Amino acid sequence: MASVQRNKIKEDPNHVAGDFQGPQEGQVLSDRELIFNTLKQIADAIVNTFTRDLEVVVHDLSQPQKSIKYIAGDVTHRKIGGPITDLVVKALHQEGRDIRDRHNYKTTTSDGRVLKSTTVFIRDSRGDVVSALCINVDMTHFLNAAYALNIFTSTENDFNGSEKVETFSMSIAETIEVLLQQAVVKIGKQPSSMSIEEKIELVKELETSGVFQIKGGIDQAALFMGVSKYTVYNYLKKIRAEHDLNRF
Repeated sequence: MASVQRNKIKEDPNHVAGDFQGPQEGQVLSDRELIFNTLKQIADAIVNTFTRDLEVVVHDLSQPQKSIKYIAGDVTHRKIGGPITDLVVKALHQEGRDIRDRHNYKTTTSDGRVLKSTTVFIRDSRGDVVSALCINVDMTHFLNAAYALNIFTSTENDFNGSEKVETFSMSIAETIEVLLQQAVVKIGKQPSSMSIEEKIELVKELETSGVFQIKGGIDQAALFMGVSKYTVYNYLKKIRAEHDLNRF
């Protein structure tokens, strides 16, 4: 009887209405309910500590089509009741109960913002994976600041010698990614912060570096920039037309 009493929680007067409902006084919470309520508290604590450009999402893995149970902060603009991500679906399928946490990996939003993400898989008392706690940090402002500081910290050799740097990639997609990042450094800010003119300049850099001569280069560049591939085609058409005019 004493163990049951330890699981009785009084209703929190500061509870925010949403998918997590606070228990009535004297109500006994299940193992899963205790997990989700605790994860909500953790999500709020993280976001309230680092208030800007941060989002923490709690997923219920028993309902993949509407797995999002709670969101603190707003980076990806998702809502409660949204689905699980492709990364989690693939990891669960491949690893099952032995699924491992993913820390500090890169993701990209549909509008081209770069995120730093971590996913922690939560187990119940039987060892079953019941939830995922996902942390997403929008890196746009940090990366833009790093590019700005690079102007003051770089020397002449950093720029003149940049063409001599060689990266040994494991796939053609990785090669394209390196060329994309090199072009962004030259522009000095992330694609999501760029004006149309700066995006055209970015496409010009990518054209010069040969990205669009690689199969899949336009599709990968479009995803990276947060635009459609038809927009990239239009930018290329404009750039090539101007180049042809300058030849005469």
